Amino acid sequence: MHTPTHSPAGPRSLEGRSTLVTGGASGIGAAVTALFVERGARVVVVDLQQEAGEALAREHGDAVVFVHGDVSDRAVADAAVATAVARFGALDVLVNNASVSRQKPFEEQTDDDWRLAMDTGLYATRNFMLAAFPALIESGHASVVNFGSGAGLNGQPNQASYAAAKEAIRGLSRVTANEWAPHGIRVNVVCPMALTEGVARWAEARPEQYARSAAAVPLGRFGDPARDVAPVVAFLAGDDSRYMTGQTVMADGGSVKLR
Repeated sequence: MHTPTHSPAGPRSLEGRSTLVTGGASGIGAAVTALFVERGARVVVVDLQQEAGEALAREHGDAVVFVHGDVSDRAVADAAVATAVARFGALDVLVNNASVSRQKPFEEQTDDDWRLAMDTGLYATRNFMLAAFPALIESGHASVVNFGSGAGLNGQPNQASYAAAKEAIRGLSRVTANEWAPHGIRVNVVCPMALTEGVARWAEARPEQYARSAAAVPLGRFGDPARDVAPVVAFLAGDDSRYMTGQTVMADGGSVKLR
């Protein structure tokens, strides 16, 4: 009888990896942080939420270092990468999860609304990729996981600035996937649909609208950040996806089917 071989995508698939997760103190970012630690990684978490970030670091001990700062500030990106290298000796994985936006019709979105979406989304992703590049070259198994969104792929109403930032991130990811491949650095994108704290509040306030939205997902529900989204990020971060770069992976219950 054939005995299956052990898959490295198991409990310790990120053993010894030095990782950095932006927006890693809450929501999907916190789920990614927790799973990375569970799978053997050490994580630098960058977030503006100081109390949540410090609590996460206390919970996970030496495996998590919290850096308080605004991801749109290049100096924060430089400091976070330097922290990863100083504390963990390297940087192997960068996860650009953080972003903030305001939902309004296109014609009502102000210059400040656009700056917020671009600065915390596109420019934060650029800042951290530039800061991380020298360390990632030295890694030997470097992976960048950037976050896109179905809002950009579908043209979701009231999301013009957010959708534009997320689609720009996908374009940046494809270019850098080509440019950085000779250095052994992979760059991929994940687009999640998850029942985060914000979505849960919306579901409670608008249960009928939430039910309609969930029913429109082929798998019939919003994803769980820890069980449905974080494992996809871990897959893209680890060696099981070693032959993938420049790809957009939809962790959205089948809502968007890329061709």
